[in-house]
Amino acid sequence: MSDKLQLFGNAKIRSSWNKKEEEWYFSIVDVIEVLTQSPSPGAYWRKLKQRLKEEGNETVTNCHGLKMMAADGKMRTTDVGTSENIFRLIQSIPSPRAEPLKLWLAKVAKERIDEEIDPQKAIDRARESYRRKGYPEEWINTRMKGIETRVALTAEWKEHGVKDQQYAMLTDIIHRGTFEVSVREHKALKGLTKENLRDNMTLVESALTTLAEATATEITRAQDPQCIEENKSIAKTSGNIAGNARKKIEAETGRKVLSSKNARHLIEEERQRKLSSKS
Repeated sequence: MSDKLQLFGNAKIRSSWNKKEEEWYFSIVDVIEVLTQSPSPGAYWRKLKQRLKEEGNETVTNCHGLKMMAADGKMRTTDVGTSENIFRLIQSIPSPRAEPLKLWLAKVAKERIDEEIDPQKAIDRARESYRRKGYPEEWINTRMKGIETRVALTAEWKEHGVKDQQYAMLTDIIHRGTFEVSVREHKALKGLTKENLRDNMTLVESALTTLAEATATEITRAQDPQCIEENKSIAKTSGNIAGNARKKIEAETGRKVLSSKNARHLIEEERQRKLSSKS
């Protein structure tokens, strides 16, 4: 694990990144102290934990102890939780400081329900979000096509008996065939942790990912796989097809497609391009 302090508003919350799980863990007493301003956040947490246990709330069960740097400079065990755990605990804290977060969570929940009813809303929201962040329009169009392609592929996987927990495995097979690295290795190259890899891909990386998944969708429809091994075989074939396309691009350009550039670089390049066009 790598440890560092994360900002929660203007306050510091101790946190730790678990590279293996690709998950952040946050100090619960630090969050409670920020939201309640309690002089004894540890005591507040013990009472809250007892109440949640009595209510049969599983959030407490999912929280565990982790050694973190204490105020006295020593490593001491403290209860930690993932972002999901923390959001659930926030809902149980009767504090005015917690209300803005509760309202935000309610808004996000409503948006997700709306998107389940009308998936196009998710795509429209994503497009506007990318524009606000400053992504190039060409990149946004490619990313939107990638989202639609991904939705079509996962629908086919579901139709052919693939379990939700198997999606990541199949995705990694496709990714390895396309780029010769795993999803995790690709994220590490770009300096990412919890961020979405696809939101940090270059235009060509994104296009090749879409090609690979569109290919997987078409082959799945044509071959009608009946088991996970057949789906894995299709994933490998699809990745190899996109991988061959990548190699041809690299041969023609003399440059590697796999890039360490992430969203920050892409957005800055677009900002510089717009400034240059104005001058």
